[in-house]
Amino acid sequence: MSSPLRLGIAGLGTVGVGVVRIVQSHATMLALRAGRPIRITAVCANSRKKKRGIDISDYAWEYDPVALARRDDVDVVIELMGGENGAAKALVEAALKNGKDVVTANKALLAHHGHALAALAENHQRSLRFEAAVAGGIPVIKALTEGLAGNRIQRVMGVMNGTCNYILTRMESAGLPYDTVFEEAGKLGFLEADPNLDVGGIDAGHKLSLLSAIAFGTKVDFDSVVLQGIGAVSIDDIKLARDMGYAIKLLGVAQMTGRGLEQRMTPCLVPETHPLGQLQGGTNMVVIEGDAVGQIVLRGAGAGEGPTASAVLGDVMDIARGLRLPTFGQPADTLAEAPAAVVSTGAPWYLRMVLLDKPGALAKIATILGDSGVSIDRLRQYQHEDAHAPVLIVTHKASSDDIALALERFADSGVMVGAPVALRIEEV
Repeated sequence: MSSPLRLGIAGLGTVGVGVVRIVQSHATMLALRAGRPIRITAVCANSRKKKRGIDISDYAWEYDPVALARRDDVDVVIELMGGENGAAKALVEAALKNGKDVVTANKALLAHHGHALAALAENHQRSLRFEAAVAGGIPVIKALTEGLAGNRIQRVMGVMNGTCNYILTRMESAGLPYDTVFEEAGKLGFLEADPNLDVGGIDAGHKLSLLSAIAFGTKVDFDSVVLQGIGAVSIDDIKLARDMGYAIKLLGVAQMTGRGLEQRMTPCLVPETHPLGQLQGGTNMVVIEGDAVGQIVLRGAGAGEGPTASAVLGDVMDIARGLRLPTFGQPADTLAEAPAAVVSTGAPWYLRMVLLDKPGALAKIATILGDSGVSIDRLRQYQHEDAHAPVLIVTHKASSDDIALALERFADSGVMVGAPVALRIEEV
């Protein structure tokens, strides 16, 4: 059997502990599958005395991540610290420059610096792998770069933040308002330290930008991802959507169009009969459409110790077997600078609003929609006992720009109470 592959782990939080557990408990199995032993030789974290429920006494200890990257007894650096800059970026750069392969779960780092780091890895003939950065335990990176390599990818979409999916499905199942479930999710430890990373769509947007780069052969462009969080979605929206045969999801969609690369992470209505519409709890799902394979659906745990550590080990095993691929599926210098689509693909829209109950109010809204280039497919006014009339409108296909124009004009209409809710109805 070949010489051991020696791992240095930076970050001993939930995922780091999970990686140690797998390496320790499955040592024989990993060696047989990789053709060589997989061993941890060094670790790095802020506190050596912290109780983690694992035995790390046999491993060398480093407080400085860059020092870990320079060790002669480390072949692969596993970066599990997080953060788009600072120590994580310094560690990955130092590791690659010192001839180490790198495995990371850091989506923010790659969303902001992925192209430069991919080029650095290739210049030093090293691997930079990140399966664990997108959709937890789902092997979507491997699916795109290997299993579907013979396809021209037409669209990638999915639910990529388990916290948001938990909140939306919990609101529906328990009939609870957003604020109550948000607080509940925080107490359960589901939210990031900055909750807006989750509920604002930023975390999922990072993931979508990485999938886009692989799917369409483009440079990572997180700044062009249209982001909208789930904070405006009410229990009323969830109930009304379900009455029409839809579920509301924070849905990421990426596709190359004649207008450029379209990337958006926004709340959408999807058919309740589609696997996306049936997705419950903290589970993730990625749907990939290729010209040869058609539509495939990948579903699994999007976070947690075991699933994410599993993805890390998948990358480690590929390196142990000698499998080397460009970071984003093709050489970094061939990745295109794709223009961002200014206007998204047209779709029907769900519009919920409250109007003053007075003659001509509804006609005024209909006129604004028509003048904005938006036609009405369905309209329903709900019974009410006060001077405020709830109204639901479903439009025919319209561009996001036309909807934005209509919303802007609504604000000056004099008949609108509060802000309307506008959600895209995605054709999946």
